[in-house]
Amino acid sequence: MNADHRKLGRELDLFDSDPLIGAGLPFWLPAGAAARHEVESYLYELERRAGYQHVYSPAMGKRQMYELSGHWRNFADDMFPPMVLGGDELVLRPSLCPHHALIFKSRQRSYRDLPLRIAELGPMYRAERSGVLGGLSRVRSIQLNDAHIFCALDQVGDEVSGVLRLMGVAHKALGLRPSSFRLSLRGDDGKYAGNDDLWERASAFLRAALDISGISYQEAPGEAAFYGPKIDIQVEDAAGREWSLSTIQIDFHQPAQFGLEYIAPDGGRERPVMVHRSLAGSMERLFGHLIEVHQGAFPIWYAPVQLDVLPVSAEQSADASRLRDRAVESGLRAEAHHDGSIGARIRASVERRVPYVGIVGKREAADDLVALRLRDGRQLPAMPAAEALALIASAAADSQAGVDVLARP
Repeated sequence: MNADHRKLGRELDLFDSDPLIGAGLPFWLPAGAAARHEVESYLYELERRAGYQHVYSPAMGKRQMYELSGHWRNFADDMFPPMVLGGDELVLRPSLCPHHALIFKSRQRSYRDLPLRIAELGPMYRAERSGVLGGLSRVRSIQLNDAHIFCALDQVGDEVSGVLRLMGVAHKALGLRPSSFRLSLRGDDGKYAGNDDLWERASAFLRAALDISGISYQEAPGEAAFYGPKIDIQVEDAAGREWSLSTIQIDFHQPAQFGLEYIAPDGGRERPVMVHRSLAGSMERLFGHLIEVHQGAFPIWYAPVQLDVLPVSAEQSADASRLRDRAVESGLRAEAHHDGSIGARIRASVERRVPYVGIVGKREAADDLVALRLRDGRQLPAMPAAEALALIASAAADSQAGVDVLARP
């Protein structure tokens, strides 16, 4: 990796910030928002096909909820101060799990409903100190790809293994290569909730899933969540620092704290196990990493602009605009640029890392053709416009499957 994502993100008009909004609160510009929306939609559909049900929950809750979950005791210093409204103290949430626990509790559940997989791309907030904030990697307003699986004890192993497989699919599509896997375990201090037996059970589930998957990992005592051990999938930034991106956690604590139950086969009441997981982490940290991994040249399927149509002269401007409109109508993200020399406009597209540039000259306009130029510098012979749009759509689908389409002729 070369350039830092903070420099590239601003050069490519992906995101920015303003002192009036505040430190650690970046905003997404249209190009960054387009890429992010495509990734969010992909993750949503990947989860849906894997049996997840999506929900929306508020970005705040009463202080009592976080006291019950244990977050207030363990994270109060990293949470924004309570807002007093009437007789309530409302707090911006530092995580989504208490809300999802209460969503489970809101209806009577049976063993036939399990595993129940609840997912949400939801906002959460951390009162990070100014000195640790940086670009998209460490922020105060976070949009998290999050999910919680409520399952019976004998389902935990299969669910954790299933999450690891799903992560592999998502990481391949995004072009991610984890630098390491870490099994984060309980330390010796007194901040951890629950008894030794439950911690040993949870840790054993995670070890077994990693071993079955053939994944090498390092153990990290003292790095567990306060409610349970976790697998942290690490990535490395341009400066060689490791960050946690994806995670899987096993939690016996919060189901007990919130009194979660389901009806067992014998008609009795059982407590579910709560598996926390995030396939790709927060959109902020994810894109901070993706910008550096790809140096802004994102895989075709989530490139902000997939096709830039350039008329050679003003005579072909209307034809170029019509081709852009056809591309947009077919589902591609396309633009057309008319001002300046054709050479300058091609260079601008290259600088923006646009995967395909479509050149429309006099001959192309007359015969409904377009000459495609790939961002790696190769040029394809002029072809029918419909064929070019189909080629780009096919390449985008292939890139989502993890195929390096620009490496083939």
